[in-house]
Amino acid sequence: MENDRIDTELSRDSDVRVGVRTRTLSKDRLRYIRQLGVTDIFVDHADTDEEPDEFNDRDGSDTVSVGRDAIPSVSELETARERVEAEGLSLTGIQSLPYSLYGDIMFGREGSEESLEQITTLIRNLGEADIPILGYQWNPRGVVPMRTDPVKTRGQALGTGFNLAEIDDPNALAPGLDRKYTESEFWDNYRGFLETILPVAEKAGVDLALHPVDPPILESLGGIPRLFRNVRNFERAMSLVPSDNHGLKLCLGCFSQMGEDVSEVLHRFGKRDQIVFIHFRDVVGTVPEFHETFVDTGNFDTVEVVRTLHDIGFDGVVIPDHVPKMVGDDDWRHRARGFTVGYLRGVIDTVRS
Repeated sequence: MENDRIDTELSRDSDVRVGVRTRTLSKDRLRYIRQLGVTDIFVDHADTDEEPDEFNDRDGSDTVSVGRDAIPSVSELETARERVEAEGLSLTGIQSLPYSLYGDIMFGREGSEESLEQITTLIRNLGEADIPILGYQWNPRGVVPMRTDPVKTRGQALGTGFNLAEIDDPNALAPGLDRKYTESEFWDNYRGFLETILPVAEKAGVDLALHPVDPPILESLGGIPRLFRNVRNFERAMSLVPSDNHGLKLCLGCFSQMGEDVSEVLHRFGKRDQIVFIHFRDVVGTVPEFHETFVDTGNFDTVEVVRTLHDIGFDGVVIPDHVPKMVGDDDWRHRARGFTVGYLRGVIDTVRS
């Protein structure tokens, strides 16, 4: 009876749903998430060295390992999905590919073919396990800094920050590189990636979701082109190899960092049905200097954005992404994440009514 009641609750949520990203699928984590009223889970890969500290989620070993030479089998994915469903939640996707899987493809290095084979295997396995979404990015994680010094925000909570002036020489080659790469090279490598991956995704029934480069600054940093730094380049990405199984992991925070009107961005891609899911976060300031903050105090108006989602008929998941670190928070920032979930659910319910 309990599971029947929970399933009924989930089926009532028809339009915008609130999800979370989590690395661990421990029973305590899942129950906390369900108690917040969340419906959807996106699993973070297990390459903790590639993520900011706030996602170094070490309160349990129950997770899904995704990385170079660590592609979960159909059975492993089904076990994870069943564990999530047992707590009244839906395992909706893998949050992102780790850089260890896509880096060689991005740079056109030796090992690209092997990486493509592993990614296509992952997509097929996700399809067979009935997990419909795979997020990815084209961002050289671990090669150039995502953030510089943190910034104190409301009540002395810590938000991650970025200030280009704190990088000694943006034109200096990033560690491990022996030359600068051109945008043309990166676009060619990206096209090859899509031409290989998208037919597999279409056959498997899996949607791929592209995240912006973060921070979205400069055409190149450390000798590495930063392709997905503006709206124009996202439009090019969506038209390069057209597919109904390709869209955006639309990070409101990144487009806010760009100085874009995020409601305009939502209208632009929403009318084409190219938004797979949304990272709901915000910042104060724009590139070249900004810091992340609580979702109710940033550049954009959260209520207006949720109204926009309603107006464009978005039927999908919004995820609190980076959140400030509050007093008493664990590494996953459970208090700040809980606040954000509650705030978003309240705004969504109000707009819906």
